[in-house]
Amino acid sequence: MIKSVQSQSEKFDGLADDYDRYRPRYPLTLFKTMLLPFKDKKHLSIVDVGAGTGIALEGIIKLLGNEHQYHAIDISTDMIKQGRRKFPTIQWHQGRAESLLYQIDKVDLVVAAQAFQWMDRPKLLCAASNRLRACGVMAVIQNNRDFKHSKFLAAYETLLEEMSPHYSRYYRNFDFVQEMSDGFGVKPEKVALHTHNWTMTIPSEAFLGMSRSSTQAQRAIASHREEYLRQLSTLIKQYEVRGNLELLYRSELYIYAR
Repeated sequence: MIKSVQSQSEKFDGLADDYDRYRPRYPLTLFKTMLLPFKDKKHLSIVDVGAGTGIALEGIIKLLGNEHQYHAIDISTDMIKQGRRKFPTIQWHQGRAESLLYQIDKVDLVVAAQAFQWMDRPKLLCAASNRLRACGVMAVIQNNRDFKHSKFLAAYETLLEEMSPHYSRYYRNFDFVQEMSDGFGVKPEKVALHTHNWTMTIPSEAFLGMSRSSTQAQRAIASHREEYLRQLSTLIKQYEVRGNLELLYRSELYIYAR
């Protein structure tokens, strides 16, 4: 078990700076939907599982404020160090959320942002069901590259599939609605899916940084060294406009309210 946690942690250690600097933030409109049940409520207990550097917490705290109890769980010590620099008053926990969630008192909101696919989801949902208060909420939020409507992103996914061992652009293609309904023992209609399509324009150099912050790209670099970065640079030059790239996203929010 210790080796397994170390192995998972090593996937993300060393990526924290690029991760926090270049990763896209989540649409504010989805946070507003997520947090609607908590409007005007005080003294909430909120847990971000697989928190990374606390990117989701940026949006949550912006809307709810600091006068609540926040917890962040992540397996990577590097991610936690970066997160603590941003949020020193949040309680950070290093390890697997599936286990550590049981060590936290009853909570109002459990959120998994861009991390749910990496976890033992049945175990995490069991832990969340055990910890959630009455009227508590479990939310999964993620930004998905919309490669179906972008030639550049489709080509980028092809590059990753060719050079990153075992990678597939469909790696997050799970039925989270069904999994969450099974985990909480409710009908699928109790789990709502909200989506938001949006576009982000960034400097080409920032996309290189964003790519370097991903474990998939790191595997490509480990396998092909500079050749991956060379081909990525060539791809960027093909699609950039005046030094910028237009990135299409389809963000998803899965939410269960007890």
